[in-house]
Amino acid sequence: MTELAAPLREADMQGEPSGTALRSLVIGLTAFLTVVDLFATQAILPSLTKHYGVTPAAMGFAVNATTMGMAIASLVIGFLSPRIDRRRGILISLVLLAIPTTLLATAPGLTTFTILRIMQGLCMASAFALTLAYLGEQCGAMDAGGAFAAYIAGNVASNLVGRLMSAAIADTFGLASNFYFFAALNLAGAALVYFTIRQVPPMHATQVLQRPFAAMAAHWRAPRLRAAFIIGFCILFAFIGTFTFVNFVLVRPPLALGMMDIGLVYFVFAPSVATTLLAGKAVKRFGARSSIRAALGVAAAGLPLMLLPNLAAVLAGMVLVGVGTFFAQACATGFVGQAAQEARGIASGSYLASYFLGGLTGSAVLGRLFDQFGWPACLAGIAASLLVAWLLSVKLTDAER
Repeated sequence: MTELAAPLREADMQGEPSGTALRSLVIGLTAFLTVVDLFATQAILPSLTKHYGVTPAAMGFAVNATTMGMAIASLVIGFLSPRIDRRRGILISLVLLAIPTTLLATAPGLTTFTILRIMQGLCMASAFALTLAYLGEQCGAMDAGGAFAAYIAGNVASNLVGRLMSAAIADTFGLASNFYFFAALNLAGAALVYFTIRQVPPMHATQVLQRPFAAMAAHWRAPRLRAAFIIGFCILFAFIGTFTFVNFVLVRPPLALGMMDIGLVYFVFAPSVATTLLAGKAVKRFGARSSIRAALGVAAAGLPLMLLPNLAAVLAGMVLVGVGTFFAQACATGFVGQAAQEARGIASGSYLASYFLGGLTGSAVLGRLFDQFGWPACLAGIAASLLVAWLLSVKLTDAER
C-alpha cells in the first residue's frame, strides 16, 4: 500500500515477515486515522446529552448521523471510483474532514451538530471506500484477506483509542477541546497518506462503466452479494445499538460510572484488535460462511451478559460483541472484494452503503426501543439483527467453492 509496496510485495513472496508486518502497520494506521472520529464521540454521549438538553435517543441519532453521510458517499464513490485517483481522493477527503470536525466544537444546537456529523461521514466514507478499492486492486487474491483484516483492525483500534482519548480530553479540557484534537488527527491522516500511498491509476481506469446503476442492480441480483450486503447492514445495526446505548446503562445505577471510567471501559475493544487480524486466515481455512457464522454466534453470546447488574458481566458481554461484530465485518468486507467479478468499486460502495445505513437505522430504531421500553428491549432488537445475519450467511457458500 505504500511507496515501499513493490519491495514489500517481493518480501512477502520470499516469506519475510517484516514486509507483511510493515504493510499491515501502515494499512491499520491509515484506517485508524480515517475513522477515529466515527465512534469516539460515543464515549461522551452522556455529556453531550446533558449539554444539548435532549433525550438519549435524540443525541444517539445525532452522533450516529455520520453513518448517513457515509452511506451516501459510499455509493457515490462506488459509481465514480473508476475515474478517481486513489491517492488524491483519500488525501483530499481527510483534509476536508478536519473542517466539520473543528466546527463541531462550537455547534450551537442539535440540528447543526447533526449536519456536521453527516458532513464528517461524507468525508470519512470517501477516504474509507477509496482505500478499500485501492487494497482490492493492489493486493493479490492470496494476501487480500490479510490486507482487509489489517484495515478493519485499524478500525477496531480507532474504536478503542479514540474513545479513550475522547473521554479523557472532554473530562480534562472540555467538549470543545475534544473536537479540536480530533481535527488534528484528521490532518495527521492526510499527512500519512501523502507520504505512504503510491500514486497509481485505478485498475481498468480506461474501461469506465457507462451504466453504474445497472452494475449495482446486477450485484444486488447476485444471491451471495445481496446476502453480504444485508449481513453488513445487520452487523453495524447490532454494533451501533450495543455501543451507543450501553453508555447510558454504564452511567446509571447500579453501575454509575464516571466519564473517565467510561473511557477506560472501552479497553473491551483490545481483544478485537488481535482477533480481527486473524479473519483472513480464518476465511482461508474455514470459508466466509463458517467464519461469519461463528463470529455472529460469539457476538450473540455477549448479549445476555449485558443484562446483569454487574460491571464484570457487562464488560465481558461488550468484549464478545466487539470481537464478534468486528471479525464478521472483516470477513464480509473481504468477501465482497473478492466475490464481485466486475465493477468491484461499485460492489464495495454498495456494501459500505448498506453497512452504514444499518448503523443509522440501528441508532433510530434501537434508540426508540431504549427510550420507551429500556435496555432489555434494545438488546432484543440487537439479537434479532444478529439472527438475520446468521441465517443469511448460508448464501455465502457458493463463493467458497
